[in-house]
Amino acid sequence: MHVNVQPPDKQATTELHAVEHRRQRALIDADLDTLDEIFDDSLVHTHAHGITHTKTQLLEHTVSRRPYLGITRGELLIRLVGDVAVITGPLTNLLRTPDGGERTLAGVATQVLHRQEHGGWRFISFQMTPFAEQK
Repeated sequence: MHVNVQPPDKQATTELHAVEHRRQRALIDADLDTLDEIFDDSLVHTHAHGITHTKTQLLEHTVSRRPYLGITRGELLIRLVGDVAVITGPLTNLLRTPDGGERTLAGVATQVLHRQEHGGWRFISFQMTPFAEQK
């Protein structure tokens, strides 16, 4: 079976940027209703340090730790394979540390989303790889 990888059309691009913006805002605000809506129940979220969370674990982590103070993205490469979108691009998180301080973590994130039958996109996978120190 041949898989056809394509760039998204304008509508899909707009929808995917919008759902990514909703994800960012909801993580910062610890908006569990929005996160529940846009995260698929099968979500696998792998943090930059390697810890992997299910949807339930990520929601619990977000509300108990409130780690996200700011999230910015750079230019995103979006590819479609049928009703699946793969988004890759730079990500910078401003994070609250457990001791009440702040730190910045930058890297590249890959996200996989699935278009639902009723329309709309849901995240099914997330992986961030931090930038290595340049020597």
